[in-house]
Amino acid sequence: MPATPVEEPETRLGPAATSAGAARSAESGTPTQPETRGIELIDESSRRGRPGALFWVWAAPNASFLTFTMGAVMIAVLGLSLVQAFIVIAAASVGWILTGIIAVSGPAAGTSGSVISRAMYGVLGNRLVVGLYGWLLAAVYLSLTWSAASINGLGLLGRMGLAQTATLGVVVVLVVSGLTVLVAVYGHGLILKTYPYITNFLVVMFVITSLFMIPHFDFSHAPAEPLGGMQLAMMMTIGFTMLVSTPVSFINSPDMARYLPKATPGWRVAAATALGGALPGIVFTSVGALIATGAGFDMVLDPMGAFDAGLPGWFFPLFTIAVIVAAIALNAMTTYSASMALQALGIPIRRIPSALIIAVIGTVLTIVSVAIYDFTTAVSQMLQVIVVAAGPLMAVFVADVLMRRGRYDGVDLLDASPSSTFWYRKGWNLAGLLSLVLGGVASAMCLNSDVYVGPVAAVTGLDLSIPAGLVIAAGSYVLLSRTRLTAHVA
Repeated sequence: MPATPVEEPETRLGPAATSAGAARSAESGTPTQPETRGIELIDESSRRGRPGALFWVWAAPNASFLTFTMGAVMIAVLGLSLVQAFIVIAAASVGWILTGIIAVSGPAAGTSGSVISRAMYGVLGNRLVVGLYGWLLAAVYLSLTWSAASINGLGLLGRMGLAQTATLGVVVVLVVSGLTVLVAVYGHGLILKTYPYITNFLVVMFVITSLFMIPHFDFSHAPAEPLGGMQLAMMMTIGFTMLVSTPVSFINSPDMARYLPKATPGWRVAAATALGGALPGIVFTSVGALIATGAGFDMVLDPMGAFDAGLPGWFFPLFTIAVIVAAIALNAMTTYSASMALQALGIPIRRIPSALIIAVIGTVLTIVSVAIYDFTTAVSQMLQVIVVAAGPLMAVFVADVLMRRGRYDGVDLLDASPSSTFWYRKGWNLAGLLSLVLGGVASAMCLNSDVYVGPVAAVTGLDLSIPAGLVIAAGSYVLLSRTRLTAHVA
């Protein structure tokens, strides 16, 4: 009897299995294929990667022009000495630990952070929270960052001899936003593949920038009027709030980690995320503080002008390109997360169309902000107050991750019916929502900003909005979660 030939694995799989594999690739996204999966559960067969990749994902958007300017504010606006500024920068970087902790929930649940937060606020309550913070404000963040990148792009084209017209401004905005949306549409696969290269490019460019600026550093710099006592404490707390608001606002870190295998050690996820955000922030924020010590440099009103004056003429255009690339890297992550936030609101829409919607809104706001400076100023001032929500949101999320020891069930989280584990009291988890409100009130009372000064800040002069919001919100959530407020009521 003749032997039966053994078929090759590809033959045994057949066209149906091959099609299924292609479909899975489209869902999860590859560097060359748009990611169609949104908040849907990621099964174990689609999980891949190592937590170390998260370092590069978070380092790319945090090696940015903003880090330079924020460091300069510590010296030029708050009047701190270099040592005092370095202390504030180091203290604020600790906030990245919180971003790392909540990233642990991504691999555990296998879905977006905008769905995981149903565990904190309930199915219906979560829609309110995600709608206001996770989606609507994302458009404002996109607008601000795109505005800065577009203005820098216009400046670069101006150096090349092109007339600065309104039409050219719109074209630049569309190009910057288009590149951002392209990355967001291709999604997780493209981000993981390209961000290591983007990070290395940005780090090299900004290190070279720092080296060129060294001759302008004044290491013996001392404030014209040295601060002391309560005045020093006030300025250091204001600086801390400004810097720590960046890591505290990144509640989308689970989105970047959700494709990792469920068994991935949580501490590795947290460490890679936290270090990726903290290290470039510490280095380049410190460099920004040093640049602000240079005579004749206005790093507050004209930061690009300071670099234009300090960098060689041939290198400044390369620096400008790096600034724009960093803005695109940051906004691509924001657009990616916002596209899933819209789905988490219960709107029947796929992820890619959702990304396009948020991009259109952000682009329109950007075009307006580039044409009308006062709009950008108004939105920037509004963002100073966003810390009132950002701190409590992060605190509740961190508290929930720690209380559950990083254990989440994606199937339960995606169940939006009244029988869901996370339906709580008619769809609302009052423990989470009340904690958010209490933390917000505490944060507002301690806020000291250009827009609003809370009663506690008015008396003390200190800005304790971040620690107050974190402690009150987290403490309230831990206590209230042990009460009947979390009872399931259909």
